[in-house]
Amino acid sequence: MTDRGDSYKDVKAEGLYSLMGKRIALVLQSVLLVMTMLFSVVVQAADIKNVRIWIAPDHARLVFDLSAAVEHKLFTLKKPDRIVLDVSSTQLLTDLGQVDITKSPLSLMRSGSRNGGKDLRIVLDLKEAVKPKSFSLKPNDKYGHRLVVDLYREKASAQPVKSAAASSSDNPKRDVVISIDAGHGGEDPGAIGPGGLREKTVVLAIARELKKLLEKEPGFKPRLTRDGDYYISLRSRTSRARKYNADMFVSIHADGFKDARARGASVWVLSPRGASSEMGRWLARKENSADLIGGVGSVSLEDKDDVLAKVLLDMSMTASRSDSREIAQSIHRNMSRFARMHKKHVEQAGFAVLKSPDIPSILVETGFITNPQEAAKLKTRAYQKKMAQAIFAGIKAHFTRKPPALTWLALQKKGGAKVSGRSRYKVVRGDTLSIIANRNGVSLAALRKANGLKNADHIRVGQVLKIPAS
Repeated sequence: MTDRGDSYKDVKAEGLYSLMGKRIALVLQSVLLVMTMLFSVVVQAADIKNVRIWIAPDHARLVFDLSAAVEHKLFTLKKPDRIVLDVSSTQLLTDLGQVDITKSPLSLMRSGSRNGGKDLRIVLDLKEAVKPKSFSLKPNDKYGHRLVVDLYREKASAQPVKSAAASSSDNPKRDVVISIDAGHGGEDPGAIGPGGLREKTVVLAIARELKKLLEKEPGFKPRLTRDGDYYISLRSRTSRARKYNADMFVSIHADGFKDARARGASVWVLSPRGASSEMGRWLARKENSADLIGGVGSVSLEDKDDVLAKVLLDMSMTASRSDSREIAQSIHRNMSRFARMHKKHVEQAGFAVLKSPDIPSILVETGFITNPQEAAKLKTRAYQKKMAQAIFAGIKAHFTRKPPALTWLALQKKGGAKVSGRSRYKVVRGDTLSIIANRNGVSLAALRKANGLKNADHIRVGQVLKIPAS
């Protein structure tokens, strides 16, 4: 009985172990199958269907359109200088020779195969020194998988940005600097309207028109964040405004929505919540940052204690938001005279481009490009000029009334200025020719002669008069 019992137990245990072994084997097989499937997905062959290039003043961007996600490796080689891009399990289905690289840092793009033809190698021959950076982008509503290679020009990055607000011996009073930001650009087309009308194209045209108007107006200096079809990150747009020592930042856009019936232009300023979050960001990084606040960069936070830094930043942001609202309201009124407005008032949001603590910033949505009627207007030169004029008039009105200290406009408001070695005076409400002559210590006859007025004393508000030597 004992032997039979032991034998029975042994057989039972052996059967149990056998069953467990089969189950383990099945589990392992399943795991291996899943791993194989996952591995095959990762290493599945991809195609480079197209290659695009965008040229910016400080960098060039290469974009490789892919049929699937890929693994890649980027490295540089010397003598001659070149960049190598190795892409796993990928084949090239487009002609690199068709890519226009004439204005880029590249002298040649060529390709070859590796690992028995399974992998692709792309070589970028250089004609100037660059700092390369590569990354992958996932699909969005406009593009599929992409591989991006940015080539930052070392010469451009090494040269400091000249301040547009700098004084000179001939002009001791600086201009008011307006940073004009045309939204989107390059790889980012923005909203798409009927017939493929692209937001990035429309807003750049309006930005250029605004720049022309400001260039013609004494006392203003416009600076574009981008003056071509290339991409700039949101934070880079505001940092460029700060490098320009801008007194104001205006970002120009065209709205888009899935419903083509949506319409109306709008003007935006930073919301209280957006201002609060930005203050926290600046205070958190003040110890590692030399960013300046206070108009044209007169106050640094990095050497201040926490309480003082918070007070200074709060004062700067309060003044900036107040000026932003005033300018935005003026522009909103101007636009409402010829355009349908989305809301009857200036709107608020936490847009990243509005978050400069020391620079009054507004965002203008010129209309819905996805609305057929508004798109038809936005693509015309006449309507683009109307929009630019509305923005310009709002900016001019604000800074004429509240010119920043030490600017030509501030001196002009007090009565006169010396520009390019010659004295000039801009007529304000209440002026007469005799008053201007007396104030500047010249005879009425000399003032008339210098301005070709003969015996007429008719002058208009805004007219710029030459003041002869006394």
